[in-house]
Amino acid sequence: MTDYLGIIVIVVLVALAAAGGLFYLFRPGRKVSPPPKAPELPEERPAAAAGAEEEGEGAATATAVKPAEPMVKAPEVEVPPPSAGRMVRLRSRLARSQSALGRGLLELLSRDRLDDEVWDEIEESLITADVGVAPTRVMVDDLKTKVKVLGSRTPQEVRGLLREQLLAQIDPELDRTLHVKKHGERPAVVLVVGVNGTGKTTTTGKLARSLVGDGKTVVLGAADTFRAAAADQLQTWGERVGADVVRGPEGGDPASVAFDATARGIEEKVDVVIVDTAGRLHTKTGLMDELGKVKRVIEKKATVDEVLLVLDATTGQNGMRQAQVFAEVVNITGIALTKLDGTAKGGIVISVQRELGVPVKLVGLGEGPDDLAPFDPEVFVDAILGD
Repeated sequence: MTDYLGIIVIVVLVALAAAGGLFYLFRPGRKVSPPPKAPELPEERPAAAAGAEEEGEGAATATAVKPAEPMVKAPEVEVPPPSAGRMVRLRSRLARSQSALGRGLLELLSRDRLDDEVWDEIEESLITADVGVAPTRVMVDDLKTKVKVLGSRTPQEVRGLLREQLLAQIDPELDRTLHVKKHGERPAVVLVVGVNGTGKTTTTGKLARSLVGDGKTVVLGAADTFRAAAADQLQTWGERVGADVVRGPEGGDPASVAFDATARGIEEKVDVVIVDTAGRLHTKTGLMDELGKVKRVIEKKATVDEVLLVLDATTGQNGMRQAQVFAEVVNITGIALTKLDGTAKGGIVISVQRELGVPVKLVGLGEGPDDLAPFDPEVFVDAILGD
C-alpha cells in the first residue's frame, strides 16, 4: 500500500511541474522571441569605388555609378587632306601595277634589230593593255618613223620616245579641271553616273571628302533609291566629313531626291551638290528616261556643271561598252576611273578618252578614303615607264 501511495505522489508532482512549465510559456503578456537573423551579405560596391580603395589607403568609396555611355556614337568629323599632289603620293601603287607594261615595251624597243616580229610584239603589248587598236597603230607607226631617224638608240632615247608617244595619246592638253565653282548664291552640281559595281557610290563619297579637304562645303544626294545600301553608304561618307545627305524612301523617285538635294544646297549656301544616281542597266530606254529626268529636274534649280562617268579599269573593253551607253544618255563631261592600281591594263585611259572624247579627270588608286586623285598624265606615264 505504501508503494502505491509513493507512485501516486510522484505522478502528481510530475503533472504539477509540467503544468507549471506550460503556464510559464503561454502566460498572458509574454513576448515571443524573434527568429534568428540571417547573416548579412556584404553590399556590392560600384567598380569605381572598389578601384578607388585598391589604389591606396584612405581613398573615398564611390556612392554613385556613372551613367552608361550611348551604344552608338556619332562619328567624329574628320579633316581630309587636300587633293593637290595626291597622284604623286600614290604613284608607287601605279608603278606596281603598270611597270610590267613599261618594262616590256622598253625592252622590245631597245633591241639592236627591230624587225617586223618585234614590232608585232610591241603592238600586241599595247593592245593587251587596252590601249585600243586605232591608238596602237598610230603609236607604232610614229615609233617606227622616229627609230629610223635616230638610227642607234640609247636606253634614255628609247624611254624618251615611248614617253612622248604615250603622252601624245593621253593628251596632257585636255582640260581636266573639275568644274565645281559656285555660281553666285547657287552651288555647282555634279551628277555621278555609272553601272552598279564600278565603285560609283564610293567614288561619290570620296569626291565629297576630297572637296571638303579643299575647303569646300558639300551636300550629297542619294538618288540611287533602288539600293538602300547605297544611301546608307553615302550617309556614312557624309557623316565622316560633316556633309549633309539628302535621301528618300527606298524605291522612291530619284529625280525627287536630286531636286531636294539641290534645293538643300541652295538653302544652305554650300559650294557643291553631288548627286549619286542609279546604275541599273536592265533596259537602255528605262535608264535613259530615268537619268534624263534627273538631269532635267536638277536644272530647274541649278546648272549641272559636271557629269562624271565612273568606270572600273579592270573591266577593260566591257567598260568601254558601258561608257558608250551612258554617253548616249547624258552629256558626260569627265571620267572617274576606279581600281587603276589593280590592273596592268592602264591603256584604258587612252581608249576611253578616244572613244568618248572626254578626259579622265579622277582615278581611284586604292581602297583608302583618300585614294581618289586628280588624274595627272605625266605622273601616270612616268609610273608606267619607271625611273
